[in-house]
Amino acid sequence: MTSKTANPRGRRKKTTGEEPKSLLNKDTIIAAALALIDREGLDKCSLRNLASSLGVYPTAIYWYVSSRELLLGEVLAKVLENVAPEPQVRWQDYLRAAMVNCHDAVRQHPNVAPLLGAQLVSNTRTDFTLVEGVLAALQQAGFSGPSLTGAYNTFIAALAGFTTLEFAPLPEDTDAWQCQVQESLQAVDAEQHPTLAQNMHQLSNRGFSLRWQNGVQAALDESFGFYVETFLCGLESLAARR
Repeated sequence: MTSKTANPRGRRKKTTGEEPKSLLNKDTIIAAALALIDREGLDKCSLRNLASSLGVYPTAIYWYVSSRELLLGEVLAKVLENVAPEPQVRWQDYLRAAMVNCHDAVRQHPNVAPLLGAQLVSNTRTDFTLVEGVLAALQQAGFSGPSLTGAYNTFIAALAGFTTLEFAPLPEDTDAWQCQVQESLQAVDAEQHPTLAQNMHQLSNRGFSLRWQNGVQAALDESFGFYVETFLCGLESLAARR
């Protein structure tokens, strides 16, 4: 079966001195969209901007991807394509590896982080290899029936939650916003909030809602490790009751 090729009318005419562009296909479009997101952020990834970066008209993009939402789903699937670990002897090791792999994948492309919670479960490019592996691990732990569904949903929420927060995008007016956050932390009243004030040196720029940088500039690796182990301990405790 021959692969789909772009409508020639979607390609811009070559200008003098312009290098000839290779034929479009879905893979090159997804790669270009990811590069655009890495470079300029998620909000700038419109089909029009993507077409401009590829030197084609938007109609050429629509030939392969019918909407921005579907394109972003494909981009996220590309970022997460290697998240599913190899089979492990212990179910805890499989789930831990999946969470670490997801975290590391998003670290390489932090601007996609807002997509993680919204797209991971519901998009048309769900990684069924990962789903199968997670379900098998949870069954090995002793979950079945409604508890398997609950454990699976809890895992997906855990997979997305910390990473989405850690790599949340910064506001456009970054410098002013960062100054405002730092000033508010410095002004914390020790009498009204004694525990916060006492631990501010530990929490400042390291605690969620107390940061002025995201995980790109100030990684939360130690806290992420704590999060993963806490999640697994919770599953172990619930599994032991069954």
